[in-house]
Amino acid sequence: MKNGPSSITHSTSCYFSGLCSGLILSILVCVVLVVTSATEVSAQKRLKLKHGDQLRSGKDAAGNKFDRVIGNVIFNQNTTTIYCDSAYFYKQKNSIEAFGHIRITEGDSVTITGNRLEYDGNTKHAKLRKNVVFTKLATSTLYTEFLDFSRPDNLAFYYNGGKLVDSINVLTSSKGYYNVNNNMASFKKDVVVTHPDYIMKADSLQYNSKSKVIYFRTPTNVVHRKDSSTFVYQSGEYDTRARHSVAEQGTGETSEYKVVSKDYQLDDMRKIYKLRGDVVMTSKKDNLLIFGQAADYYRAKGYSKVYNRAYAAKITDNNDTLFIAADTLVSIENEDESKKRLLAYNNVRIYKSDMQGIADSLEYRTLDSALYFYKQPVLWTQGNQMSADSIQMILRNQTIDKVYLNANAFVISRDTLLNFNQIKGRHMTAEFKNQKINRVYVNGNGESIYFLLSEKEGGAMGMNRIICSDITIRFSDGQVKTLSFYRQPDARFIPPHELKKEEMTLRGFTWKEDKKPERSDVVGSRP
Repeated sequence: MKNGPSSITHSTSCYFSGLCSGLILSILVCVVLVVTSATEVSAQKRLKLKHGDQLRSGKDAAGNKFDRVIGNVIFNQNTTTIYCDSAYFYKQKNSIEAFGHIRITEGDSVTITGNRLEYDGNTKHAKLRKNVVFTKLATSTLYTEFLDFSRPDNLAFYYNGGKLVDSINVLTSSKGYYNVNNNMASFKKDVVVTHPDYIMKADSLQYNSKSKVIYFRTPTNVVHRKDSSTFVYQSGEYDTRARHSVAEQGTGETSEYKVVSKDYQLDDMRKIYKLRGDVVMTSKKDNLLIFGQAADYYRAKGYSKVYNRAYAAKITDNNDTLFIAADTLVSIENEDESKKRLLAYNNVRIYKSDMQGIADSLEYRTLDSALYFYKQPVLWTQGNQMSADSIQMILRNQTIDKVYLNANAFVISRDTLLNFNQIKGRHMTAEFKNQKINRVYVNGNGESIYFLLSEKEGGAMGMNRIICSDITIRFSDGQVKTLSFYRQPDARFIPPHELKKEEMTLRGFTWKEDKKPERSDVVGSRP
């Protein structure tokens, strides 16, 4: 039997009827779920009175109804529990005003105590006043008289003074806030960090109470208790647990020393301190400055190393300065003044207005103001070139007093006709007077070449070539004046027309004036 149009119509009607019923049922279920969820959310937002010894109802001046709760009062909202001696409970406003022995617990990690509380259950914002103590379990405790705590943000704000205490540091400031989520405390205005080893002061500073790291956000002054040394850092951070800091644009100073640098890496645990960028180290007592782009200070070992465009400046009372440059400078500290040293390694250059020099390495002893030059040293002063296997220079009253040329000593000077006057020997001692070379003593294997000039004609009269064990040379205005020879001198005068080129220089003669450093070769672009 075939279905007619009426049968089709009936089936279609049943189909749509069933579909509509299913949709209505689904909608009703959704509505019930939404309403239930909203009811649960609303319930979660409402403050609940869990306990109170006494309960009285009343109205405030604005007509708002409240319950006056007295004795062992306990409120609850989600994971937050509030304890107090008494409270005004505004159910419609979902807020309380609590008094006496306030204690708030947020889960099992945060506890807040105080004398007075205003709490808004809708915004979950608490205002605590008088003797407020905010404790984050196993991290730190905050003390203040005024604290606002936002539960949704987990932020505690304080003002009119606060103190954060943990196992290592005590931090105080006029105002600040503490983030419970990341344990970061931010301090503003009149910030002071107190530690058994140091005191820090800043206008703004941050501290992570879990990692124990201090972050410098504004210029921070650090005073070390042991030696009263001070450091000022523009920015950076200090790990108080590892005692390691990374800082920028800092200045450090003690009663005897001062240091300036762009970047610092300071390891107080290992006593290793690294400075980078425009380093300037100053010894106040010795009037000595050391410059470089990098410095490493090994405090436990008592020495510092400066390199990368390194040079030192020894300032004198007559406003003259002795500059020393090398690939590496090493400053050795010691309580015994006789053991204090400044060492220079590789490519040594020195410059002073009346003296210049080069060497492979150098040693400066501060106690006796002595300079020691090693490995092919050469000095120039008043037109005289001095060289030897090693050279010792003694400064007196911050000017050159004596120069000792040890082994293969050689002194060369040029006269007005550009002839080379030469003296060589096993050892030589040069004495200075009024910052000019005055006498030279040759001890052992002495040899000399000296050109005689005619004062009237202005020409060369000839050359004296003398071999003698010991020789004394006297100078006037930096030029040879007289020579004295001892112990069987062997002298020979050679007139100009008989001079041969090979006789005009002594064995080992080398004129190195092209290597004489200028000031710019030593200090570079620095003033």
